[in-house]
Amino acid sequence: MFGKLKKENPFRLSWSHYLILMRVKNSEERDFYEIEAAEGNWTVRTLQRQYGSSFYERILLSTDKDKVKEIAQKGQIVEKPQDVVKDPLVLEFLGLQEKPEYSESELETRIIDHLQDFLMEMGKGFTFVDRQKRFTFDEDSFKVDLVLYNRLLRCFVLLDLKIGKLKHQDLGQMQMYVNYYDRYEKTEDENPTIGILLCSDKNDSMVELTLPEDANIYAAKYELYLPDKKLLQRKLEEWLAEEDL
Repeated sequence: MFGKLKKENPFRLSWSHYLILMRVKNSEERDFYEIEAAEGNWTVRTLQRQYGSSFYERILLSTDKDKVKEIAQKGQIVEKPQDVVKDPLVLEFLGLQEKPEYSESELETRIIDHLQDFLMEMGKGFTFVDRQKRFTFDEDSFKVDLVLYNRLLRCFVLLDLKIGKLKHQDLGQMQMYVNYYDRYEKTEDENPTIGILLCSDKNDSMVELTLPEDANIYAAKYELYLPDKKLLQRKLEEWLAEEDL
């Protein structure tokens, strides 16, 4: 039943973990959660949360189709910048869904208050570096909302938080942040900086048209409610069917 880990060590997780895994009907999805839970030292609560937030479906929908089978066998794969961009991110743990209005500064503060959960949601290899990172260029001062570092990709990851609709000016500003970090912050042995605009609303066509094809900048939508798992499963099935995977 738990084939991928059973050959090596059938008891890498607790019995409580396996009680949850036994309720996962899809064998590839079950193997994925078993691998992630073991490698990430997930608590039972974390496993429940990740399954409830459709972590598996969101990882697959955000990745290259040629990696789908590999992910089911190895867990989340982080080899290039696109691999750390999960769309959407689910931030229900911030407790903002009950507020009719909130500011970007409040969103940032809630993320810092729930930093461990946020880094877990971002995915593998993330560490926190700074918030409201200030830098000056030609006597003008700018601030990056959140600065993370990904140990697996060995690069800085800059996050800008937007509660409204993403605009092309936001993408241009992030490009400047990324350029600054690449020129003045990263070392020669580190990889190029990644920029992620985390927004509540985005237009994929506008993002694609604004950014050059080789830009290391991405837009990801965040949601404050747990997603409809059945809806995501149907979307994943349709996505896979297009390529007969």
